[in-house]
Amino acid sequence: MNVTLQPSKINGSIIAPASKSSMQRACAAAIAKEGHTLIKNAGVSNDDKAALELVKNLGAFAIDYLDDGSIVIISDGISIQKDTLNCGESGLSIRMFMPLIALSKNEVTINGSGSLVNRPMTFFDEIFPKLDVEIKSNNGKIPITIKGPLIPKNIEIDGSLSSQYLTGLLLAYSAADAKDVTIKVSDLKSKPYIDLTLAVMQSFGMKMPLNNDNKEFYFEKSPHIYPFTYQEYTVEGDWSSASFLLVAGAIAGNIIVTGLDVFSTQADKAILNALRDCGCNLSVQEKIIECSKPLLGLKPFHFNATDCPDLFPPLVVLAAYCNGTSVIEGVSRLAHKESNRALTLQTEFAKMGVEIKLQDDLMIVYGGEGVKGATVHSNHDHRIAMACAVAALCAIGEAVIEEAEAINKSYPNFYEHLKMLGANVSLP
Repeated sequence: MNVTLQPSKINGSIIAPASKSSMQRACAAAIAKEGHTLIKNAGVSNDDKAALELVKNLGAFAIDYLDDGSIVIISDGISIQKDTLNCGESGLSIRMFMPLIALSKNEVTINGSGSLVNRPMTFFDEIFPKLDVEIKSNNGKIPITIKGPLIPKNIEIDGSLSSQYLTGLLLAYSAADAKDVTIKVSDLKSKPYIDLTLAVMQSFGMKMPLNNDNKEFYFEKSPHIYPFTYQEYTVEGDWSSASFLLVAGAIAGNIIVTGLDVFSTQADKAILNALRDCGCNLSVQEKIIECSKPLLGLKPFHFNATDCPDLFPPLVVLAAYCNGTSVIEGVSRLAHKESNRALTLQTEFAKMGVEIKLQDDLMIVYGGEGVKGATVHSNHDHRIAMACAVAALCAIGEAVIEEAEAINKSYPNFYEHLKMLGANVSLP
């Protein structure tokens, strides 16, 4: 699908979409923690649907989206329903659910589609045998066949690869009622996502580890009883998706975003720091975030995105419209996203007249030279598609995004929401 955008001013209010980070963790906790769960404000992205399908196939009784947008999940423990499970294109789902799947004695093959086929999963090849889980992978990639049950033990893991692996292990250790064991973590990246994981686990009444500064997670020896309970959980608004909307306000008009928790542990809430640093008009209240374009233009900024790498695409858009050179740290975190995101941003924004240089772990964006309308490609990466669309709002001339449907992975209503705000967007 191709989407065409004309230069536009935007104005208005929009509700942030549901956070897939929060939604998928809630689905995992609902299957791991026996009971009856009502998930409110459930997400509708492709990744959210993939997580819900996994929950069904792990033995939960899941009712699809109710009229009010909620989902009911009833679980009496993990009971694998199929010998092959599909994670769609969701990197979070495969990394988070695989340790839960490994709690079963069944032999199960885990597969996926799209970019997930090429994303490395060698972490499990190394760690699972230490937990008595048999594993056979495709040279560290999917399809992966495993056979448990996973037995919690003292282990040490590399946290620089992705915090999502640790999320899965924490959930599995808790569900298995781990006793007197420790997960030691070195060089943990994206620490706010572990804060989110622990917050979700606590909301569901799961057994909690003692956290020693994100370096050790100790599960006590004391017995833990899981009563069958009723739990309500409301999925947060998504700071990752909202960051594109807020940047749109900073470069192209005025926008109000509601439905976000300013006290959230989501890493991408840090977009507010970049917006403040570049000098846009920003008002942050408990339930309302307002952002608009300043009269005197945007200032270049320096931002460390090591713990929030998903912010690179909207930050590049923001930097392209700043009057000077901006620097974003953390490029090493981008190699194994839906695309090699650093190179993809460099390539696609070059088509729009924006120069980006990669130097060690830095991305240097030369802003203020004007952004040109062009035909760009999403590279099947949802965040690249959204970044190009926002950049097109103030470009000189028409922009066309090829394979624009990539947004369905996280924000299916993105183009419609831009239109609601006044953007000139032509959909097929």
